Amino acid sequence: MLWLLSWKNVWRNKLRSIIVIIAVMLGVFAGVFMLAFMNGMVEERIQTVIRTEISHIQIHQPGFLENNDFSLRINNIDSIIHLATQTGHVAAASKRIVISSMVASAETNSGIKIIGIIPDQESKITNIGEKITDGDYFRNQQKNNVVIGKKLAEKLKVGLGKKLIITIQDVSTNITSGAFRVGGIFDTDNDMYDESIIFVRFSDLSLLSGLDGTQAHEIAVILDKDENTDQVKAELRKSLSTLEVMDWMELSPEAGYLVSAMDQYTVIFMVIILLALCFGIINTMLMVVLERVREIGMLMAVGMSKIKVFYMIMLETVYLTMTGGTVGIAAGYFASKYLERVGIDLFFWKEVYASIGYSSLIYPKIDLQTIMIVSLMVIFTGLFSAIYPAFKALKLNPAEATRME
Repeated sequence: MLWLLSWKNVWRNKLRSIIVIIAVMLGVFAGVFMLAFMNGMVEERIQTVIRTEISHIQIHQPGFLENNDFSLRINNIDSIIHLATQTGHVAAASKRIVISSMVASAETNSGIKIIGIIPDQESKITNIGEKITDGDYFRNQQKNNVVIGKKLAEKLKVGLGKKLIITIQDVSTNITSGAFRVGGIFDTDNDMYDESIIFVRFSDLSLLSGLDGTQAHEIAVILDKDENTDQVKAELRKSLSTLEVMDWMELSPEAGYLVSAMDQYTVIFMVIILLALCFGIINTMLMVVLERVREIGMLMAVGMSKIKVFYMIMLETVYLTMTGGTVGIAAGYFASKYLERVGIDLFFWKEVYASIGYSSLIYPKIDLQTIMIVSLMVIFTGLFSAIYPAFKALKLNPAEATRME
């Protein structure tokens, strides 16, 4: 009986109740959608780190990442790659020569990281081949081809077929140079990456540096699923105890921070939105109580206990919150799922996003676990918002309340 009475009381002032419900709905909808948007943006960055820039796991000689020392090379590289590919959940592995040096064009020069790759292997590790905007990804069998980023091409003022001079230190610590021609230009939506990386064939860089082909600086490993990273890393560290095995979160601390902080951002963001809604709901329910002082006094006078009056006000508040909250959660969830398929293209901020390593094409992502957390937070908000108005009703004196107009 009390449940039905509370529901009817909600609709005694339809306009006010509808306004409160809409306010709650819009607030919760905005919260759910923004969580999905932020999650999608973070997920997009993480996948860029894994699929384009780093891979799931990298293997080096200890200390190589600190200063890119050319002498810190992995010997018998092919046998180690074979061991890595035989590890469970490993989809592919690729060897790389990595040299930090200089590249020069007819116009200017720049400090860059030169990565020597085997294109067939590398295409299974990274998606650079899919990011080519001009030329091709080493389809031309001509020697000394180079693939560079769009930003670096603009900086060096070169285009397809133009000559670049790469200067490095060889195995004998002598300074040597080689002429290369631009065979492809890629654009990854990360200006910092595009401006600092060039790719050449493993064989060409081996010849220039004097390596014999059995040595490399780095092994990149890609897995079947992201969630298997910790397991595979532990197995590789056990079998390759003399080498340094690091996952993408260790190699890219900012991406690892995004993952660890996302859950905290989720809670903080929703708390801010629901706290704002909470004060609006409290204000509305206080108005309800003050408008019905005489009525509440009459109910107490005819025998309704104070605890039932308390529950009645609580139920009315929860009804208002949950009605708006349920609609808001559903609208936010379905809108996010739709945009997860089609994406949101913030093309007018493309350069800004690219400057910090993010794509302007965002695919919002939301899961049922997040929806459950938001639902519990909405329920808690309704209960919390009801406490003060309900206690206000309890303090009414029936004899005095019935005399009020």
